[in-house]
Amino acid sequence: MTTLDTIQPGQTVKVVKLLGDGGTKRRIMDMGVTKGTSVYVRKVAPLGDPVEVTIRGYELSLRKAEAEHVEVEAVEAAQTGVA
Repeated sequence: MTTLDTIQPGQTVKVVKLLGDGGTKRRIMDMGVTKGTSVYVRKVAPLGDPVEVTIRGYELSLRKAEAEHVEVEAVEAAQTGVA
């Protein structure tokens, strides 16, 4: 499956699953990244860290290590049920 750190700027994806241990997963969830949430990737720094996204109406910067723990799918695939 695809993770958030591999998504190109300008794409919108849907969160499918959060990976990682309890502390990491809890931190990501506390930032508003939860299953089913739509995420728009605004910018990615030249070396891939950080990733700037728009989620729930606000901008959020995630470290690449955090973005690797967010499993996503393309919005089109999510809406049609085709992976």
